[in-house]
Amino acid sequence: MKVTPLSGFPEFLPAQRVVEREVIASLAHTFELHGFAGIETRIVEPLDRLAKGGEIDKEIYVLRRLQAEGESAAADADKQLGLHFDLTVPFARYVLEHAGHLEFPFRRYQIQPAWRGERPQEGRYRQFTQADVDIVGRDVLPFHHDVEVMRVMVDALEALPIPPVSFQFNNRKLIQGFYRGIGVPDVTAAIRTIDKLDKLPEEAVAEMLVSDAGATPEQAARCLELATIRVPDTSFVAKVRALGVTDDLLDEGLAELAAVVEGCSSVDHQSVTVEANLRIARGLDYYTGTVVEIFMAGYERLKSVGGGGRYDALATDGRATYPGVGVSFGVSRALVPLVADGVLSGSRSVPSAVLVSVADEASRPEADDIAAVLRARGIPCEVAPSAAKFGKQIRHADRRGIPYVWFATTDADGVTTHEVKDIRSGNQVPADPDSWKPPAEDLRPTIRVSTGSTNEMEQDQ
Repeated sequence: MKVTPLSGFPEFLPAQRVVEREVIASLAHTFELHGFAGIETRIVEPLDRLAKGGEIDKEIYVLRRLQAEGESAAADADKQLGLHFDLTVPFARYVLEHAGHLEFPFRRYQIQPAWRGERPQEGRYRQFTQADVDIVGRDVLPFHHDVEVMRVMVDALEALPIPPVSFQFNNRKLIQGFYRGIGVPDVTAAIRTIDKLDKLPEEAVAEMLVSDAGATPEQAARCLELATIRVPDTSFVAKVRALGVTDDLLDEGLAELAAVVEGCSSVDHQSVTVEANLRIARGLDYYTGTVVEIFMAGYERLKSVGGGGRYDALATDGRATYPGVGVSFGVSRALVPLVADGVLSGSRSVPSAVLVSVADEASRPEADDIAAVLRARGIPCEVAPSAAKFGKQIRHADRRGIPYVWFATTDADGVTTHEVKDIRSGNQVPADPDSWKPPAEDLRPTIRVSTGSTNEMEQDQ
C-alpha cells in the first residue's frame, strides 16, 4: 500500500535529523551559557486562553477523543482543549501557575514543537519546532534585560552553521509616540496596518491607514516616511528628529532602540548583522517596547525566521503582573528549506563511529565484547549484522557512513590482534580497544555545510 505524505508535517531522514538535533543542541548550549533554564510545557492549553485576542483562532487544532460516546463530561472537557500554536501562550500560563516556585527575574528557554492549522507552504508548517528565550519579572523588569535577551539570541544564531542572519529592530514606544505626535486617531490600528508593509504595496497600506486608523492622507504619508528609515547604527535617531515630531513616548522609544542596537552591535559577529528598521511593527497587540524580526540571507522569501520583543502585561493573576521580553527562532522554518536545498546535511545517518567486523558467527561474542569496551569509553559503535566477506562488511559500513571498521584476528596460540581501518583513506593500523579513539570530528555525526562550490566544510556543533 502506498503511503501518502501529509502536507505541512515535515519529517527528516536520519542524516537530516542530525542537522536538527545538532542545531537544537547548539541553541540550548548558548542559552545555558547565559544562565537560562530549560523548560518544557504541556502541548495543550484551554481554548479560551489560546483564542484570547482572536489572532489565529481559525488555525487552532482542538482535542477530540474518537470514542467518547457515553462519556459526555469527558468529551466536553476535551473539546475545551487545543494544541498550542506557539510557545508564548503556554509560557505565560506556566509563569502564572508556578509563580510561587520561581525566582524572578525568571530566565527560561524552551525548544518544542507547536501546531498551527494554516495552509502549508515553504517555511510555514502545521507542525514545527521553535526555540524561545525569555526573561520575565514580577511587576517590574528593568530595560537592560531587553538588550540582554536580544544579545543572547544574536550569540545563539552566530554559533549556527546557517546563512547570515539580520536582526532588524524597532520599538513600539517609538512608533506609538510618533503616531500620537502627528495626531493619528487610532494608533493601535495604525501599527497593525504598518505591519502589513511586507505583504502589501505602500499605496495600499496608505489607503488602509486612512480607512482603518482614521489617518488623513498627510498623516499616512508621514507614517510611511518613518517606516522608510533603516540604518545599521544609531543614526536613525537624528533621522527621526529631522521629521520634527515631538512626544515623550517617542523620546523613550528612541533611547531604548539606540541601546538595543548598540548593545547587539558591540560584539564582532561574522554572520549576524544588526539594523534599526522602523517599518518593523509586529502586529500582535501585547508588544509594548522593543520589537525584532530576524531574516536569513538568501531566504528572504520565507519572510522572518524569528522575532519577538517586550511585553509588559502578557501575564497577570490580578495581584501581580509579569512583564517580560523574549525572542523566538523558527527552527523548522529555517532548517527544512536549508536541508531540502542541500545547504545543510548530516555527515552520516547513524551515530556509530565504528563497525566491529565479524569473521564468523562463532566469533560474534568476541565482537560484542570489543564493542562493549569501545562503548564504555564513549565511542559509538555497532557489530556487523552478518559474517559476510570483509569486503561486504566494509561496504555495509560505507553505506551507513560509518568511518571505521574494526578487525580482530586470533592466531593458533589464542593471541588476538586488533586493527582498525579508516575506510575513507584505506589506512589500516594496529589498535587497542582499551586506548584507541577516533579523531574528535569522527566521534559523532556533524553538520556538513555546502559552500555552493565543490568545496564542503564540516562543523562539529
